Amino acid sequence: MNIRVLRYFLSVAREENISNAAKTLHVTQPTLSRQLMELEADLGVKLFLRSSGNRSITLTEEGMLLRKRAEEILDLVEKTELELAAPGERISGNIHIGSGETPVIGLLSKEIKHIRDEHPNIHFHFFSGNADSVTERLDNGLIDFGVLAESPNIAKYDSIALPAADTWGLLMRKDHPLSKKDFIQAGDLTNIPLINSSQRMTSHAFSKWLKDDYEKLNLVATYTLLYNASLLVKDNIGCALCLDKIISTPEDSELCFRPLKPKLEARWYIVWKKYQVFSKAADIFLKRLQEKFAG
Repeated sequence: MNIRVLRYFLSVAREENISNAAKTLHVTQPTLSRQLMELEADLGVKLFLRSSGNRSITLTEEGMLLRKRAEEILDLVEKTELELAAPGERISGNIHIGSGETPVIGLLSKEIKHIRDEHPNIHFHFFSGNADSVTERLDNGLIDFGVLAESPNIAKYDSIALPAADTWGLLMRKDHPLSKKDFIQAGDLTNIPLINSSQRMTSHAFSKWLKDDYEKLNLVATYTLLYNASLLVKDNIGCALCLDKIISTPEDSELCFRPLKPKLEARWYIVWKKYQVFSKAADIFLKRLQEKFAG
């Protein structure tokens, strides 16, 4: 299995048709078909289900897994090529950061501005996702840094604690009965439909806050990004357990936010893999963060 064959495989997976993929790749159909059959033989699994009628193909379960891994591998190859191609005299390169939704990115933004002023050929790329997806990409080398709202695994990651914390609370419609309260207590959540983050860390945090009564909550939906959940809240499907300041709730908004009591906070960290070998660009970024936040 080599990089060229993985690119062939992904093209066929996207086109769902070998003839169309062959045209896109500028190879002959027999050549492409042979490469795919050799790939299946090498891996010892069937990757495609072929339809004789309309010549369309679909991925098997093994094919879907390979597609995910192939995309990650090719992303990493491209990232590495860009880092190695950076000119030696003038520092340039790409820095990849994964994060959930949080205003704490504003702290990083100020440092990024300073770095860009000094090194305009350094470029930053943000991946948005929950803690599970961020750590997966970090472990696979697809991002250089992750911004996480939890204490990192010190066996796997080095980290810097950022001087910021977000507060957990309840996002609800302004006509909801709980909107009249200044804060939300555990008993208030017992009988109402709730929407919660799908990540493991959130479930663990609320389980501790509720004294292990988390399983008794009436969870009607989960979310990865809060904006989507806020639309469900607007349509009165449920109230969302979430961090403050992500969804704006001005006076004219349909929604409001009330903090939990006792207070539950999320402390933020920027993390990277232990023994990580950084590009020059990423090393400059890390040194600036250490000077600013770890001093």
